[in-house]
Amino acid sequence: MAIDAGTINQRPEFSHPEDERQYRKERLAAAFRVFAKLGYEEGVMGHMSVRDPIKTDHYWTNPFGLGFGLIKASDLVLMDFGGKVVEGNGLVHPGGILLHLPILRDNPHIISAAHTHSIYGRTWSAFGRLLDPLTAEAAVFYKRHAIYDSFEHGEGDNLAQAVGSNKVLLLKNHGILSLGKSVEEAAYWFISFEKASQGQLLAEAAGKPLLIADERAESIAAWTDEKFGWLNFQPYYQAIVDAQPDLLK
Repeated sequence: MAIDAGTINQRPEFSHPEDERQYRKERLAAAFRVFAKLGYEEGVMGHMSVRDPIKTDHYWTNPFGLGFGLIKASDLVLMDFGGKVVEGNGLVHPGGILLHLPILRDNPHIISAAHTHSIYGRTWSAFGRLLDPLTAEAAVFYKRHAIYDSFEHGEGDNLAQAVGSNKVLLLKNHGILSLGKSVEEAAYWFISFEKASQGQLLAEAAGKPLLIADERAESIAAWTDEKFGWLNFQPYYQAIVDAQPDLLK
């Protein structure tokens, strides 16, 4: 399937809000397909969301029990901030409501959030430690991620207040929660943090790795902004749409 060259490396602008709504839904469906391909699915657990651009106190998310690799844009359900499905069919994961609803309600700068039980992120989360700036990719999250104990403090209002300006919250003994001003940004931060978690585990198993200096790590984290996150998801989007164009339906 051909990719519109005008949107490969720059974010599109929309004349009609309905077009932006469809765009966000298609990107969310694509993110689910990418996560399925990368092996981030664990039974019926895991969910992603995107704020609706028209009804900004509503968000789109995945219906409970539908496999990530089967989700199409038309399968997504629209939730209001009262926790009710107002468009689409099916139930929504109760844990997903508890996580996404307060985050989007209380953080207007957040457009999208992603949480699944990927193997390396949930394994690293058991250490209760931040990632070290071992590589440039890991340094993206330097002082831009935090640890949150969801078993101790819950996943509702307290979690929403912990978001701040972080790219990721590492839920202790639980896994990764990524955040973004677009689906693409949230999805890419999740993918990148999962890989960085794998790298940290491998490095520590092999010995005592050296770290990037603090000032250099801070520089990397500062310039890898929302545009960087959006852009780096584009190859994933292009490949999954080319291979599975039905996701756009």
